[in-house]
Amino acid sequence: MCGISGLFNIINAKINDLDKYLNVMNNLQTHRGPDGHGTWSNESNNIGFGHTRLSIIDLDSKANQPLINNNLIITFNGEIYNYNELKNEHFSDNKFQFNTKSDTEIILALYNKYNVNSLNHLNGMFSFAIYDNNTRELFCARDRLGIKPFYYLIQDNIFYFASEIKALLPFINDLQEDIEGISEYLHFNYPISNHTMFKNIKQLEPGHYLQVKDGNIIINKYWDTDYLNKNDKDEKENIDNIKKLVEDSIKLHTVSDVPISSYVSGGIDSSLVSILASKHSKLNNLFHGKFSEYPECDESKYANIIKDSVNIPLITKDITSTDFINNIDDIIYYLEFPIAGPGSFPQYILSKEVCKYTKVVLGGQGGDEIFGGYVRYLIPYLEKSIEEAIDGDIDNLSALLPNLKIIKKYKPMLKSFWKKGAFNDLSLRYFDIINRTDELKDIINWNVIDSIKIYNKFKNKFNNNNIPQDDFFNKMLDFDLKYSLSGLLHVEDSISMACGLESRVPLINYKIIEYVNTIPEHIKINMGDMKYLLKQSAVNILPNEILNRDDKMGFPVPLNHWFEKELKDFFIDKIKKLQKRNIDYLNITDEFISNIITANTFSRKLWIILSLEIWYEQFFDKFNEFKDLIK
Repeated sequence: MCGISGLFNIINAKINDLDKYLNVMNNLQTHRGPDGHGTWSNESNNIGFGHTRLSIIDLDSKANQPLINNNLIITFNGEIYNYNELKNEHFSDNKFQFNTKSDTEIILALYNKYNVNSLNHLNGMFSFAIYDNNTRELFCARDRLGIKPFYYLIQDNIFYFASEIKALLPFINDLQEDIEGISEYLHFNYPISNHTMFKNIKQLEPGHYLQVKDGNIIINKYWDTDYLNKNDKDEKENIDNIKKLVEDSIKLHTVSDVPISSYVSGGIDSSLVSILASKHSKLNNLFHGKFSEYPECDESKYANIIKDSVNIPLITKDITSTDFINNIDDIIYYLEFPIAGPGSFPQYILSKEVCKYTKVVLGGQGGDEIFGGYVRYLIPYLEKSIEEAIDGDIDNLSALLPNLKIIKKYKPMLKSFWKKGAFNDLSLRYFDIINRTDELKDIINWNVIDSIKIYNKFKNKFNNNNIPQDDFFNKMLDFDLKYSLSGLLHVEDSISMACGLESRVPLINYKIIEYVNTIPEHIKINMGDMKYLLKQSAVNILPNEILNRDDKMGFPVPLNHWFEKELKDFFIDKIKKLQKRNIDYLNITDEFISNIITANTFSRKLWIILSLEIWYEQFFDKFNEFKDLIK
């Protein structure tokens, strides 16, 4: 796990101060790789790579990067979990001379043999850049689901790239907001395109590669989901296959030359990962964050059940409002743009604790998006079943009825979903469910924020041609898998790497995803039993108290309590500062602030506004400090 960076003059002209620039980029990403820095540039000084290393596999210095083998040079961030299998399968003829035992070199070997098609063989999380001295081509790629980041800037014929946006900021001529990126954030709290919130700084989207050659930049997709080809296996065979795929993936994710630990929230996903990982590797510790002052946010009793089950020490970190005030600025700095919700805060505090004990930690991200764990997925399936019953087929509706009580506390969502007409266009109504602008509608300047444009962009992505037109359930899963989960993975990467910690997510394995997508919808949703297939695969593995939980909270943060007391002044002060900026896409009035004070309750809109103000403070107010680094 590392930080990568580089500069490439796409018309092959010399880059002045290239070595200095590479060192600046490395220094801004030191937290991602505190074990070593490296740079490389060619004789013409028209291209250079930077790298900061967190040593996990092949600790020998020979594996330091940028890594060179004959005509190929690579700077790589991530882990290729099947690198030993790839080496044995594709290079047993010894025609490629390996100089290290690292997974980095297997990428070079595959690229040398298969070029772009090398990406189809990689099982892991990755972003990397390869330069071919013979062809003078730069090849960059990002893993299928976007576990590892890749940002780039094109300016004055120079292509800049890095693992983090902050490493690009010294080189940008004029720092401005990207209104399209801002619009996506206000609507979803995560990006759904290659836009970031910084104008001219883009992200290479998950499952894509980028080529720079002869002055041209070409971007293509190399992987996508497919829900069209369904298998004809029965339920038991599907469950058995999922169990094997999950176990195989977790076993792969325990490959490491340093000790491994695991998060355990008390839910199904992290508990399953922890228990199965303990069978393949000696986990050092389990880690859990809690808010002991507020029992309604405390899930530590479930974490202790897993601790007792695997007999591994559990380290629990108590998190307070003082932690919030002391760390929220750093959190937004490392996130680089506001994304997702308040869960990044406890995750950061816990990561700071974890890195005291280990370099590698396993997590349970992805289970809900892959297997259908959110109740919002059930609502359109219910509607579809009602429509089928009206047309004479009552089987699916009859099966759902016993489990409808799960929707009880989601009645407001149900009303929202049906308010624009049952049986109408699903994309518009799902957009309404996940659209965050409703809370901010009174202060958004709709002359600047084009909601129709964002909706059309959403609709094009939601109505994926690889999903049957009437497959409502998988349309939602697919959108969340590609975009909502990608936002959560951005948090996972940024927060863990801020602490020099490698976070691995074994459930997010393309082989699991591709198989689950072949399972018919009615088997996946199974009478409204959310995440049914994963739970069935975990029978006889997970304790019943975990397997049968119906009160999982995620990672709740007691901001409502804190806002009533010690955090109110902190929040109001930040909102007033944002008001004084007079940004053109928001109109924060005195009346709006007064209503917040009077209401005395925390809401998502407060998190959005707070995050925006700190974002401006950390990057726009300090832009000259970034620029000074290259003077």
